[in-house]
Amino acid sequence: MPQDNQRKPSVPREVEDIQPERDARVRVLGTVLEKRDDSLVLDDGTGTVEAFVDADDLKEVKEGQRIRVFGRVLPTTDSFELQGELVQEMTDLDMDSYGQVKDEVGKGNIP
Repeated sequence: MPQDNQRKPSVPREVEDIQPERDARVRVLGTVLEKRDDSLVLDDGTGTVEAFVDADDLKEVKEGQRIRVFGRVLPTTDSFELQGELVQEMTDLDMDSYGQVKDEVGKGNIP
């Protein structure tokens, strides 16, 4: 049987819905609350998560900025954190349109 070396896709999740025992890779859209030496704290309105990101990506991030982080879910003793693989600046995202599309996808109207 051939080995499947393909990475699992990052699934869209709200912080409160991330389940470390089930979710391997996620993408979270939120606002940067705090920028640290090797990580950032992201708030999506349902909760916060610490995301460890590459130093080059971190240089471009500012507190208060809307971003999307794609990353691996790493369980911790009492919660989880993200190992960021990609950071996208999302400041210009139309949140009303985004919300409408998200609702339609959730209803199964858009694949």
